Amino acid sequence: MKKIVTIQDISCFGKCSLTVALPIISAMGIETAVIPTAVLSTHTGPGFKDYTFRDLTSDIPAIAKHWKSMKLKFDALYTGYLGSPEQVEIVSDFFNDFGGDDNVIIVDPVLGDAGKLYAGFTMDFVEKMKKLCKKADYIIPNMTEVSFLLGIPYTEVYDEAYVKDVLRKLAALGCKVPVITGVHYDDIQQGAAAYDSEKDEFYFSFDKNVNYRFHGTGDIFSSVFTGACALGMNLQQCIDIAVKFTLDCIEATVPELDEMWYGSCFELCLDKLISYVKKECL
Repeated sequence: MKKIVTIQDISCFGKCSLTVALPIISAMGIETAVIPTAVLSTHTGPGFKDYTFRDLTSDIPAIAKHWKSMKLKFDALYTGYLGSPEQVEIVSDFFNDFGGDDNVIIVDPVLGDAGKLYAGFTMDFVEKMKKLCKKADYIIPNMTEVSFLLGIPYTEVYDEAYVKDVLRKLAALGCKVPVITGVHYDDIQQGAAAYDSEKDEFYFSFDKNVNYRFHGTGDIFSSVFTGACALGMNLQQCIDIAVKFTLDCIEATVPELDEMWYGSCFELCLDKLISYVKKECL
């Protein structure tokens, strides 16, 4: 049975990070170990205030030490939201201890959205994240994160040539395969673009654009992509299944207007994800 470890925070209410990654990767038939970096009463998105927060940074090295003593091995190491430069450094050490030629490292370099850094993040944090990306086989930024990782202006107007250019520049940071989410050239379609730097080949996957913003869709995409990688799917299959399932979740959430402010209704679509995996892995 394939095994993945994912390192990110967990919100007791609200759909993002571990509350998305754990059920989605598990539904793909993969054993999913977790290292929570923090516990929050709710996520920090719009609509929530006065949430509780417990930092678990100091627990991570002890967990890693215990796992090393057990000689645990994983098919993929996957990081999401990391809350501080110290956490990034600790995760970098974790990659040294548990990464290798027989597994893949996937970093979702969570930095911001809509052209801005998330609250509490600084350019020092961005520099730390760039160094972590250098150790990754795959990185999965959105366009905002692309702009900060590369130190270029954020833009919502671009074409395929621009996307190919920034993909090459992301690969130059040191990762083998950058994957950009939320790529769109118009209001009709949206999807993802990837670049295999070893093969010098580009990959694209687009589907219908739904004109709503949802919390946690990036986590959905990254989790499905990670699961697909661990299952041995090729790069085109990985971005196709991640784009398709993310759209499924968005479309399932649109009718649930009382829920769409705090997350996507991915639970309603897990049966579809299971069927996609069975189809691709036959």
